[in-house]
Amino acid sequence: MTKNDKEQENLSNWKKSFEKETKKSDAEDFYFSTDEEIDIKPLYTKEDLNNLSFVEPNSLPGSSPFTRGPKASMYTNRPWTIRQYAGFSTAEESNTFYKKNLESGQKGLSVAFDLPTHRGYDSDDELVKGDVGKAGVAIDTVEDMKILFKDIPLDQMSVSMTMNGAVLPILASFIVAGEEQHVGRELLSGTIQNDILKEFMVRNTYIYPPEPSMKIVADIIEFTSREMPKFNSISISGYHMQEAGADNVLELAYTLADGIEYVRAALSKGLDIDEFAPRLSFFFAIGTDFFMEIAKLRAARTLWSKIMKDFGAKKEKSLILRTHCQTSGVSLTEKDPYNNIVRTSYEALSAILGGTQSLHTNSFDEAIALPTDESARIARNTQLILQNETGVTKTVDPLAGSFFIEKLTDEISKKSWDLIEEIESLGGMTKAVKAGIPKLKIEESATKKQAKVDSGDRVVVGVNKFKNPKEPKIDVRVIDNDKVREDQINKINKVKSIRDENLVNESLLKLTNAAKENKNLLEYTIEAMKHRATVGEASKALEEVFGRHFATSLSVSGVYGKHFDKNEDFKNVSKKIDSFGKKHGRRPRVLVVKMGQDGHDRGAKIVATSFADLGFDVDMGPLFQTPKDVAKDAIENDVHAIGVSTLAAGHKTLIPELIDNLKNIDPKSKIIVFVGGIIPEQDYEFLYNNNISAIFGPGSNIIESAEKVIELIIKKNN
Repeated sequence: MTKNDKEQENLSNWKKSFEKETKKSDAEDFYFSTDEEIDIKPLYTKEDLNNLSFVEPNSLPGSSPFTRGPKASMYTNRPWTIRQYAGFSTAEESNTFYKKNLESGQKGLSVAFDLPTHRGYDSDDELVKGDVGKAGVAIDTVEDMKILFKDIPLDQMSVSMTMNGAVLPILASFIVAGEEQHVGRELLSGTIQNDILKEFMVRNTYIYPPEPSMKIVADIIEFTSREMPKFNSISISGYHMQEAGADNVLELAYTLADGIEYVRAALSKGLDIDEFAPRLSFFFAIGTDFFMEIAKLRAARTLWSKIMKDFGAKKEKSLILRTHCQTSGVSLTEKDPYNNIVRTSYEALSAILGGTQSLHTNSFDEAIALPTDESARIARNTQLILQNETGVTKTVDPLAGSFFIEKLTDEISKKSWDLIEEIESLGGMTKAVKAGIPKLKIEESATKKQAKVDSGDRVVVGVNKFKNPKEPKIDVRVIDNDKVREDQINKINKVKSIRDENLVNESLLKLTNAAKENKNLLEYTIEAMKHRATVGEASKALEEVFGRHFATSLSVSGVYGKHFDKNEDFKNVSKKIDSFGKKHGRRPRVLVVKMGQDGHDRGAKIVATSFADLGFDVDMGPLFQTPKDVAKDAIENDVHAIGVSTLAAGHKTLIPELIDNLKNIDPKSKIIVFVGGIIPEQDYEFLYNNNISAIFGPGSNIIESAEKVIELIIKKNN
C-alpha cells in the first residue's frame, strides 16, 4: 500500500466514523456557508493545499508575498503597537485622557474628531449645534490642536488621526502645532486616514465631490512624501465598510481597490512608486468570525504584494501591506454588554494571529455611549494580557501550515480578486463610487446580516439567545453638548479677536486660487491655519471652487423579507400593516431620517428596507437634515411616523427640537416619533418625557420593533 493509498483509507475511515457519530449519511451535511459564500468543511487535509491560486504554503514571514507577516521577526522582537482612540468633547479633556493612557502602557495616540470637524463646520455654525464634541474632539483652530497635544512630545510619539472631509485644515493644524512646539514637520510621525473613497460608500463624512476629493488625497501624498518622511500619508480603511455591514470579501476587495486608486492618484503627480508606497497603510475591522478574520489579513498582504508588483514596484518595502486593526464596533451589543469584553478579546486575538502591526480594542460600553476611563482600561488591558501572559508573541505566524487557514486564505483571496477585477472593469473605484455600486452591495450585505440575526439563523449571545433576564446597569460617559459648544465658541471668538484679519483673508484667497490653479492645497492650507483661519473658513475657501457633495439615497429591497418566508411573527406584523392600509385607504407611512452631521446610515438603511419588506410605505430622508427640515418633510408628506437613527449622541439636543418643530408647524399632528441607535438607558426617561413614542437600542429585533411601531400608529389613528 502506497502512502497515498494509506491516506485515502484513513480519510475514508474518518468519514465513516463521522457519519456514524453524527447519524448523517454524508459529511457534506455539515458544510457551513459563511456570509462571504465560502463553504466551510468539517475537515481539512493536505489535499486542500493542492492547486491554490494565491497562497504559497512554503513562504516565510518578512518575504514577498508577505502572507505570513510583513516582518521576519513578527512580535518575537517587538509586539504590536497598542493604540486606543480618544476624542472626548474638548481638547483639554482628551489631552488628560491621552496622558493617563500613555502612563498605563499605551504606545501610540489615536485621535477621533467630532462630526462638525469632519464635515468642515466650525462649532458656532447653527447646522451643527447638536453635534459639537459628541463623537470625538472638537477642533476649530490651531489653538485647539495645541491644547490637544500639550506636554506630549510630538517628535517621540506616533499620532494616528481619523479624518477625511476636513483633512487639509486638520493635518495643517497638526503640522503648525508641531512647529510651534519646536518639532519640525520632518520629525512628525503617525498617520492621517485620508481615505475619502470609503466615505462615499459608507460613513459619509465627506465635504467635496469624489474628483476634487481625490485631488486632495494626491496633494497630501505629494507633500508628505517630500516634507514628512516619517509620516504615513494615508490609511486606507476597510474598517468602516465592515461597520456598515460589509462581509469580509467586500471589505477586503473594496479596501484594496481604494488602495489601487490612491496609487494611481500619486503616480499622476509624477511620484516614484517606490518613494511613496512604503508609507501607505491600511486599516481593517476584526469581527467575530475568528478564522475568517485571520485569513483576511493574510490574504490582504498576499494580494497587495501582487498589486504593487503589477504597478512596477521594485523595492521589497513597496510590496508590504502595513496594517492597523480595530475590533469590531458593530459586534458590540447594548444587551448583556459585559459579553462585549469576551467578544473584543477573541477579536483582538484574531487580529494578532492574522499579523496586525497595531491594534485598537473597543470598549465594552461603546454600544451605549463613548467609553469611560474604566472601560478603556479594560480594553487596553486586553492587549496587555495578550502581549504579556499568553505566549502569542513567542512564535511568528503560529497558524501557518494549518490546512484550514491556508485554504481559507486562498478562498478569500480568490473571491476578493474577482471583485477587484469587477471594479477595475468599471474604470476604477472613483467611477464605481459615483455609480453607487459598492454602497449598494454593502447595504445588501448589512440587510442580510440583520435578517439572519432577527430570524435566529445567527446566534448573538445575550441578544437573540441565552438572554440575560436582568440587564446590568453600567456607568456611561456623559457629555454636556451645550457647555462644550459654548466653550468652543468662546475660544473661536478669542482667536478671532487677536488674529490679523487681513492676513487671514489673504491666505484664504490664496487657498481658493490654488484650488482653481491646481496647486498643492496642503501648502496653502498650512499658511491659512498658521494665521489662525478656522477649520470652517478653510473648508469654505475650497467649497467656493469644488462645491459641497450631496449624496443620492438609494436602498435595496426584498433582501430582508426573503429570509422570513415561513416566519409567523413576520406574517403577523405584515397582516397588521395590511389591515391598517385597508381601513384607512393607504398603507402606514414612515419617514426614516438621520439628523445633524451623523452620516453613519447603516441602521437607518436597514430599518427603511426591512420596514418596506414588511409592508410599510417608507420614505428615506437625505443625510444631514436639521430637525426643522425633517418636521417640514414629515408634515408635507403626511407620514404617520418618523424613525430617527442616531449613533453620535445628539439625541438629547436634536430630538426635542424635532418634536418642537412638529408642534409649531401643526399643533394637531398625529405623527409619532420613534428613535433607534446608541442611546444610554439613562436617557430613556428624558426622551419619553419629550414625547418620544418608542426607543430601540443596538441589537433590537426589527420585526418586534416594526410591530411596536404599527401598534402605536393604529392607536394614534383610531
